Amino acid sequence: MDDAKKVPLTQAAYEHLKDELAHLEGEGRTSISHAIGVARSHGDLSENAEYHAAREQQGLQEARIRQLRQMIENAELIVTTDDGVIGPGKLVTISYEGEEPETYLLGLREERGGGHDVLTPESPVGRSLIGHRTGETVMADTPGGVLKVEVLEVRAS
Repeated sequence: MDDAKKVPLTQAAYEHLKDELAHLEGEGRTSISHAIGVARSHGDLSENAEYHAAREQQGLQEARIRQLRQMIENAELIVTTDDGVIGPGKLVTISYEGEEPETYLLGLREERGGGHDVLTPESPVGRSLIGHRTGETVMADTPGGVLKVEVLEVRAS
C-alpha cells in the first residue's frame, strides 16, 4: 500500500465509516430505487423533475459509496498516545495571536461528531502543527496570510 494512499483514522471514525457504508449500500440504495420507481410512474421522464432529482441523488450516493470504500480499504488505524506530539487523532488547543483558545481534533472530516471541530492535517494550520508540542509557537502560511499559532495543549482524543 502506498503511503500517499493511506487514510489515517481513529477506530471510532473507521467504525463510523463502515456503518455509513452499510447504510448507504442497504437502506440508502433501496430508498433511492423506490424514489426512482415512484417518479417513473408519473410518466414522461424528459420533463419529470422528481425523476431527475432522484437520479441525481442516486449519483451522489454512489459517489459517496465509492469514496467510503476507498477510505476503508486504505485505512491506517491510528492509536493516539499522550506523548505530547501533535499528530492525527490528537486534540490540540491552540490560540491564534490575539484570539481566544480553540480546541480541535486533528483528523479527517470523517472524524467530526466527537464534540470538537476538526482541523485536517492537510490544511495550512494542521500541516504546520504536526510534530510540534505544547508551548511551541508555529507560523502557518494560509491563503489569508501568515498566522502565528501558539500550542497550548496536546492530548490523546
